[in-house]
Amino acid sequence: MHTLICGSMAYDTIMVFHDQFKNHILPEKLHILNVAFLVPEMRREFGGTAGNIAYNLQLLDGKPLIMATVGDDFTSYADWMKSNNLNPVHVKSIAGNFTAQAFITTDLDDNQITAFHPGAMNHSHANSVKDAKNVSLAVIAPDGRDGMFLHARECFEAGIPYLFDPGQGLPMFSGDELMQFIEMADYLAVNDYEAQLLQDKIGLNLEALAKKVKALVVTLGANGSIIHTDGQRVEIPCAEATEIIDPTGCGDAYRAGLLFGIVRGWDWLMTGRLASVMGSIKIASSGGQNHQPSCREIEQRYAAAYGSPIREPLIKSHMAAHFLK
Repeated sequence: MHTLICGSMAYDTIMVFHDQFKNHILPEKLHILNVAFLVPEMRREFGGTAGNIAYNLQLLDGKPLIMATVGDDFTSYADWMKSNNLNPVHVKSIAGNFTAQAFITTDLDDNQITAFHPGAMNHSHANSVKDAKNVSLAVIAPDGRDGMFLHARECFEAGIPYLFDPGQGLPMFSGDELMQFIEMADYLAVNDYEAQLLQDKIGLNLEALAKKVKALVVTLGANGSIIHTDGQRVEIPCAEATEIIDPTGCGDAYRAGLLFGIVRGWDWLMTGRLASVMGSIKIASSGGQNHQPSCREIEQRYAAAYGSPIREPLIKSHMAAHFLK
């Protein structure tokens, strides 16, 4: 069975400005702002919520199935997917469009200025969950507005449990619309900022929101995460990273760990710990899809972080999956 990953596929162009924005932006002149930043460092990464989550889930042999819309310029990303055994069957090309693109400029204080072009992502409703076969779990991650609504409703009507991950797409929806997503969802995942925004928009606190789903997951960056489930709080300490290079895609890596644990019926403590380990591995490399740990290495990182091994070894799950094919 597959885990359906509904979300965006995007190119991330990341540029580094070797100074501080504050030295070049005059607060009293914001009304006539006209600035240019020389960026001697630039790189292009494969990204997007669906791409990042699927990449990390594939590292765990979690059988991800991406559902996304892309543009005429997707060839290099398609080649990357093929080289990493990511199934492209529900990645639909929309003629005359660019693949979604983020242009990110970072200064020496780690401040960022981002321009985002949605491109083909705005046509995500051209895909239908009804076309996906052998799906046991889904995630509704940031994507085109109409597509997010459609895919959530189709999952609900088909009896496919899903994790609602509104992320940066949260501001697109009203409180009533967000409540519709949550009432159809089985699981909800947000970071601490999104959690506050969600409460403000809906008018319910976290305890009330947690009662709407089987589990509400709130990530807290370096402070770990908290999983609200069955009236309890499961606290997940942050797994220590070997080094901190780039937080891009850490939340997506964490969500891949969640999805893996949910599919396998793990308890929330072990699921949350694996999710945290996946995030800590990702943060030690640039971009969202450049880390390449083996299942054995992930197991070792888990044991080192939490003082005990995963009760169901990933290698065992990996082997069993192949025997069941």
